[in-house]
Formats: sequence, structure tokens, C-alpha cells
Amino acid sequence: MKRLVMAVCIVGLVGGPVEAQEQVDLLLHNGKVFAADELLSTYSAVAIRGDRIVAVGWDGLADQYRAARTVDLGGKLVVPGFIDTHIHISGDPERWVDLAGLENMSELKARVTRKAEQLGSGEWITGYGWSEDELVEQRRPLRWDLDDAAPVNPVVLTRAGGHSSVASSLALEAAGLTPETETPTGGIIEVDDQGRMNGILREGAQGLARRLVPDPTPDELRVSFVQNLRDLPGLGITGLIQAGVGNRGYADWEAVYEEFAGELPRAAVQLRVPPNPERAIGMLNRFGRKTGDGNEWLRVGPMKFFVDGGYTGAAAWTLEPYNGQPGYFGTGALIDEAGLYEISKAAHDLGWQMGFHTIGDAAIKMTVDVWSRIIEESPRADHRHYLNHFTVRPPAETMQKMADHNIHIAQQPNFTYTLEGRYAEHLEGERYQTNNPLRSPMRHGVFVALGSDILPIGPMVGLYAAVTRKGMSGAVVGPGEALTMPEAIVGYTRLAAHLTFEEDDKGSLEVGKLADMVVLSQDLLTIDPERTLDTEVEMTILGGNVVFER
Repeated sequence: MKRLVMAVCIVGLVGGPVEAQEQVDLLLHNGKVFAADELLSTYSAVAIRGDRIVAVGWDGLADQYRAARTVDLGGKLVVPGFIDTHIHISGDPERWVDLAGLENMSELKARVTRKAEQLGSGEWITGYGWSEDELVEQRRPLRWDLDDAAPVNPVVLTRAGGHSSVASSLALEAAGLTPETETPTGGIIEVDDQGRMNGILREGAQGLARRLVPDPTPDELRVSFVQNLRDLPGLGITGLIQAGVGNRGYADWEAVYEEFAGELPRAAVQLRVPPNPERAIGMLNRFGRKTGDGNEWLRVGPMKFFVDGGYTGAAAWTLEPYNGQPGYFGTGALIDEAGLYEISKAAHDLGWQMGFHTIGDAAIKMTVDVWSRIIEESPRADHRHYLNHFTVRPPAETMQKMADHNIHIAQQPNFTYTLEGRYAEHLEGERYQTNNPLRSPMRHGVFVALGSDILPIGPMVGLYAAVTRKGMSGAVVGPGEALTMPEAIVGYTRLAAHLTFEEDDKGSLEVGKLADMVVLSQDLLTIDPERTLDTEVEMTILGGNVVFER
């Protein structure tokens, strides 16, 4: 079918359109249109009617079609709208502080102090987005920093990535925490060299303090939730996979998308299940729907499950000890192999696609072994199960098993950039050089799509890191894992659409597909990759409508 569509398109280019001066709604011309199709075709013009592409070709299209609006691209690059395969979008409570992009501890403390003054004494303060790698002090905020910033408010601030938090003394006291407090599987309450809690809570231990934070009202969250979705087209994002909500959370997405139909990026929402097989399977049955149910704007995505922790919390489950920590392999699996099999088998047999969190190579290996067994027991021709993150490259045998059983990867190349310091601390040698691998799993025949996990959200960081393999310091890590720029763009567009079974409808600029596309300020295909981070989104088109224009 794709060959037929391409053939029709080429006929239009050579012999002119079937109907000259045909009316269209939008025509972009005098640019460089990268189709991201299987041939990696480039054109200079694209015509849109309604929500679909009716022609891609050369500037002759401007004479062949009469458009309600014509945009002269002035040589700028057009690519398909970016589809983030792993993202977390939510509403922000009034007690929440944005901590992303801070340069020093003083700024962090100042934001917490301002929020304390706004809320008043005794009110809980939460926040998200700090990273020791971005702070000039190159250290984490600790309980004493928060005590200084808000001495009469309990405070819990989550690190970028979500795998660790820091709590103030009042928050730790309110939660009744001590160094001896029992934590959920994988959870850690950190202590310093004097045996005192330093405020850092990792993985499951975070909930011991966060559970005390008063729940925001739905109305409080709704406005910022919608705005956070509206902000994504400004980054060039026209589609996403929301990385996990609870059973009731999907209803919130449905309500928003019913009210703002056609105005927000297309979304597939993962259903996150608990680590108890009986509860997880019961949740799937009660939900009453499965992967793919919905429409072109909002649909049910894969089932999500956490097999291990992450590196921001230093908890990922690895086959080899952490660098400089003999005998420490992370906090292990969050479920045993029998439980993982039970949950996965039920989801597979119910027709769900699975997209599980696996960061350490031990977690990857166990999951692949379990899934391979299930796929052999209950063959499904096109399940498209995939692993999120795939941070520590597993043995070659595991990658080959993935290729043999059609198990995919949703990779975040921007981790190599943003989390450079974490990998340098915890990994060494080949494991460090191949962190967040791209090229090597592809060489084994494994399908790899791209996304961000909001570290950060903007696709330019992901494209930059995928092509240069550079961290924030500028050092190159594992150049053999790099992609070409066309490959990286395709990973963020056409291949991303494949993960949600929508490759026939979006992800590339081909006749008949949805008119989701982005105009960029620079030609990523020809500029020095070092300039990628300076590239801006000039215009974003979603379903034929211009939803962002700089």
C-alpha cells in the first residue's frame, strides 16, 4: 500500500496533479520537506486539505493548487510532528514549585522560600525537576537546605526523572521516618556518614513522605494540565505516549480530550499496574478496554510496569556491581520472575501491548526471558511489546532474543546528555560507553523508537545526543552508538508512530496521512550537529491546523 501511495505521489510530480487548481486549505512551499518515509525522501512543498496531506512535491504545487493559506518557507526545514514515546504530563498543584533548569542551590532555596511565603506556615510544599548535574555546586539538595529555605513548612522536592526526592526535617518528622523505617521493595532512606537521615528518599521510599501531601482538587489541576499539553506543540510535539496513569487517571484524560478535541497533541495513555499479580490482573479486567481502544486523538496505550528502579535514584538492577560499590547491584527487581510472568502472561493473553520500565541490564534480561517464553507459548503476530529506557546494554544474546521475538525499545537518547554525571558515577568501561544504546541493538535487528521521559521534554536535546553522543560536559560517550540525523528524526516520528500501531496514519509526510508537521528554524539535515540545540520550532501543524507559530 505504501508503494502505491508513493507511486501516485510521483505521478503527480512528473505529470502534474490530477485536477489542476484544486482547492486546498494550506500549502507550504519553497522549503525542504523531509518526509521521513522509508526512502527518506525530500521535497520542497506540501499541500493539505482538511486534516490530511493531499500532495508532496516541488514548488510547482504552488501553481497546481489554490490554497486558503500559503506559507513561503524561505528554505526552512519541514519534518513530521515529533512523537514522544515516553513522557509524563500532569497538572500542577498550587503548592508545587518548578525546579527545572536551576543553576545553583540559592535559586532552588529562593523558589521554595517564595512558595512558603505564598502558602503560609505549616503548608506542605512540593516540587519537581532539580538535578545535581545542573547545579554549580554539583551536589544534591539535602534536608538542611530545605530547612533553611522553609523552616516552618514540610517540603518534599522530587529530582528530575522521578526516582528520588529530598524531604525537609519537618516532612521526615511528619512521616515518622527513621533510618530503621521499613520501606517498600527497592526503597531507600539515605543516611550520612554519621548515621543521620540526609533527607534523600529513593524509589519506593518517596511515597512514605509524599503520601502526607494533601491531594489537590481536580479543578486545581485541570487548568495547568491542559496548559502543559498546549505547550507541547511549541516544542514540535504533535503526539505522545503518556508513561502511566492509574485506572481513574484515564478518565481524567478522556474528560480533557472530550472538551478540547483537536486542540491537543494526539495521545496514547499507558495504564500503570501495581507489582501484585492478583491486583494487576484485576485492574486490567476492571478497566474493560485494552491497547488501541479510542480514536486518533486519544487512545489506550500499552500496559506499564516497573521492573526495576532508575539511575537518578541509583537503584537500577544490574548484572555487574555499580562502579566503586562492590557487591551493590542496585535494589534488585521490584517483582520476582514468577510474578512478572503471571502479570505479563495475563496482559499478553488479554490482547494488551506491554511497555515496561527496564533500566538495568539484569531487569532487561529477566523481562526479555519472560516475554520470549510467553510469546512462544501464546504467539501473537504483531504484539509490539517494548522496553522503556534500556539504559544498560544487556548481553548480545538478550538483544538477539529481542529481535527474534519482535520486542522493541522506546529509548531516550537525551539521558546520555542530561544524566551524564549519574552514568559516570555508577558505570564504567563498556557499560558506561554504551549507556542508552542505539546503534548496537539496531545492528541486532531490534526496533528502536525515541522519546524524552521529560529529561528534558524538547526533542532537540534527544536529537543532539543521538547524533553526537555528547553529555552536558561536551565529552563524547560511545560514538559507536550514534545515529545519523535522518535516522534520529525517523526514530522520533515514523518509528514512534509504529509503537502505537498508527504508522499508516501518521509519523511521515505522505499522501493520505494526517497533516501533523513542524517547521524548524534550521536545516538539521545539513547543519553542524553542534547547532542542533539552537534549532527552534517556527510552526507546528496538527491535523492541518496551525496550533503554534513563533
